[in-house]
Amino acid sequence: MTKTYARLTPLADSLPSTVPFVGPETQERARGREFSARLGANENTFGPSPDAIDAMAKAASDVWMYGDPENFDLRDALASHHGIGGENIVVGEGIDGLLGYLVRLIIGPADVVVTSQGAYPTFNYHVAGFGGRLETVPYKDDHEDPEALIAKAAETGAKLVYIANPDNPMGTWHDAPTMQRMIEAVPEGCLLILDEAYVEFAPAGTAPALDTDDPRVIRMRTFSKAYGMAGARVGYAIGAAPLITAFNKIRNHFGMCRISQAGALVALKDRYHLEQTVGNVAAARARIDEIAQQNGLTTLPSATNFVAVDCGKDGAFAKAVLDEMIARDVFVRMPFAEPQNRCIRISAGRPDELDLVAQALPSALDAAMSKLKT
Repeated sequence: MTKTYARLTPLADSLPSTVPFVGPETQERARGREFSARLGANENTFGPSPDAIDAMAKAASDVWMYGDPENFDLRDALASHHGIGGENIVVGEGIDGLLGYLVRLIIGPADVVVTSQGAYPTFNYHVAGFGGRLETVPYKDDHEDPEALIAKAAETGAKLVYIANPDNPMGTWHDAPTMQRMIEAVPEGCLLILDEAYVEFAPAGTAPALDTDDPRVIRMRTFSKAYGMAGARVGYAIGAAPLITAFNKIRNHFGMCRISQAGALVALKDRYHLEQTVGNVAAARARIDEIAQQNGLTTLPSATNFVAVDCGKDGAFAKAVLDEMIARDVFVRMPFAEPQNRCIRISAGRPDELDLVAQALPSALDAAMSKLKT
């Protein structure tokens, strides 16, 4: 019998078989038990609008049908919500899915992409998957550095430059004038990806005005964070019509779940629930800061639904604290790059979840300190 096998491309064969994040479910399987508090993935534990839940439950009976491949109703609602044209919006499987499509559209082997060292790793994963070359710049005072990113893009002839505002993993942010200056400084032939996944949690004046005629920038938004629908995988991008139309060349036209489309459409209308969630998250951020201070630690100001807690030493110590929190059944994460990896990152969860953080952190710090001394 002739033997056959899958022949990967040289690029795919060169890549590691890995994922950007080790999910909490994977950790639970390895541990043999579930976490008591799931506060490491920036999920919104306050959940989606009850009306959105009802809409998704109702749509489940129609799940035998594919979702609308044009996402017409949701795009139309988003266009009305933002006061822009539907031709300036593409809907996809979360921001992650849209980033993958965008990189596929623009990046080929050896094309340069600029990002911050330690910024959102899933974006880097897509760049590697299409053979792009990453160039990074360090954070500046725990903020992404717009000027350095633009300078590196100009120096390297980058085709894409990525920034998240507010930032993941630090939670810090820049104001709208700063971001507008960055947009205006984008070098010729380069596109700025402005990831605004957390913008609903940010102070007024964080997001620059939408200008859908500007070909220098594409804006990414999501229903995963403030709308509490991370598992539904609904994101959207806003940009100039020629770029948005280009997504139709390569996107998965039946990639959107019919149930998710129905939920997002109703969630967008429930302004009351969104305002409640934003208030709950602000209270949770304050509680995390209080817990940190009670343990002799500090936090970084945050405009997201998580808080970076500065453990006061280096990355090895922060990793020990993280490991001890996980051993106490509290799932948290930490930044990947120095010096930001001196922090652990805690999602702004419900009061009962943060009670578990308050209970676990003192002994986790003591255990980590003991490891440091041995």
